[in-house]
Amino acid sequence: MKKAIKKGILGLLVITTLTTALSGCKGASDKTGDENSSHITVGIAQDLEESLNPHKAEAAATREILFNVFEGLYKPNCDGELIPAVAKDYHCSEDGLAYMFILRDNVMFHNGNTVTAEDVISSIEACADTSDGTPLIPAFSNIKTIEKADESTIVITLAERDADFLSYIASVKAAILPAGQTDADTNPIGTGPYRYVSRSVQENIVMEKFDAYWGDPAYIEKVTFKVCADPDALVMNLNGGAVDMMAHLPVSQAQQLSKDFTVLEGTMNLVQAMYLNHDFAPFADERVRQALCYAVDKNEILELVSDGKGEQVGSSMFPNFRKYYLPSLNDTYSYQPEKAKQLLKEAGYENSLRFTVTVPSNYPQHVDTAQILVEQLKEVGVDVAIEQVEWNTWLSSVYSERQYEATVVGVDASNLTATAMLSRFCSDAGNNFINYQNTAYDTAYQAAQLELDDAAQTKLYQECEMILAETAANVYIQDLAEMVALRDDYTGYAFYPLYVQDIAKIKPVAAS
Repeated sequence: MKKAIKKGILGLLVITTLTTALSGCKGASDKTGDENSSHITVGIAQDLEESLNPHKAEAAATREILFNVFEGLYKPNCDGELIPAVAKDYHCSEDGLAYMFILRDNVMFHNGNTVTAEDVISSIEACADTSDGTPLIPAFSNIKTIEKADESTIVITLAERDADFLSYIASVKAAILPAGQTDADTNPIGTGPYRYVSRSVQENIVMEKFDAYWGDPAYIEKVTFKVCADPDALVMNLNGGAVDMMAHLPVSQAQQLSKDFTVLEGTMNLVQAMYLNHDFAPFADERVRQALCYAVDKNEILELVSDGKGEQVGSSMFPNFRKYYLPSLNDTYSYQPEKAKQLLKEAGYENSLRFTVTVPSNYPQHVDTAQILVEQLKEVGVDVAIEQVEWNTWLSSVYSERQYEATVVGVDASNLTATAMLSRFCSDAGNNFINYQNTAYDTAYQAAQLELDDAAQTKLYQECEMILAETAANVYIQDLAEMVALRDDYTGYAFYPLYVQDIAKIKPVAAS
């Protein structure tokens, strides 16, 4: 049976629709001569969210692009360290409650104005605002006061100590925007190495190098992020010259690229799983969820989706979070189809469990994984239908409205904290899109939030991960292999431990 599955799925994974090859990334390359070194076209799998205000950004694909435009007081580097950005330094009081940030001199916004203390205060207050019920950055509800000590010094006082506070400050969502700006949704003005130029919805986003950037300047003058929503067209557009770089490529497509590309390999820094809506009656039964976990062969999925590349995960934490990641949880549910059948029988679903898995169509890795899951679950008597939807539909219907039964997708971290991965599973979390309810989890998570000792806090976060694994909150699969195609005209691409595309580090080969 295994060989039959493998043969059938492999057939599905290699199909490409050549007749539509030029429709997935609209427009052909218009670069000639010297423009090749000053203009790069980067393919993206879907358009950014409707709003370009970083404070509102929910989708990882939006944050990874806005990283080039916006900065917070601090920001992450590619080694996972938090480094000064709009602020040049900070000091924390002995009790851990007061953070004093010293602003960098003459940091310019893209509109030509100098960043002031008022801009910083306004931006942080916007992220902490509770007028709509929940602050844009939940951890900012812990902010007691924000004060201007002088024109270059901001003091933020917390109600309770939070060892992760600097990480929240360093996220794209905590970016510094001009105070009083009323059109941030459509006119993004930041302090980053690239400035926003224009947007054609569902086609492209154009940025230019910001010459007055305070830090190391970008090497490439102009960047076009071209929406390439049709995965079947992608290889043709890369090989045909319309796209110079593409991240998050499936291995099968990376293998089809011409010799003009270097393919770089990492991981995506996310947790791919079949996420289960616990409000769907069968998934409220832990035995059913456990049965699905036992029915899934992760090794086969990695082999078929990514040629064996990627990293298995057993809970909602990916390997690059080394401090918190527990590889032992990968073995919580080994591949045991007979045990899966027994659990389904005990739960009253022997050969009668049917559900639909909704998948964003623009992510072939998730579609491929869903197709393999359908075949594997069929072996234990579970009938699964796949519904492919556009990204915006997935974001509204699945993530926001929770109108789904199961979905295959990857969940990432917005900052370098365990909270970024684990807070969403608290019973009352606004982004708890699987409707997970577990008192023991809530208790452990809240205890971790209040714990001041780093080792003890880490242990509590790991306890949260163990609860998610043991209760089979979701069918955890992998941190997907990250394949980045970069035309040989360019070099300098850097992997981050977060979902980030740092275009400022990329340089023409002639400049390296």
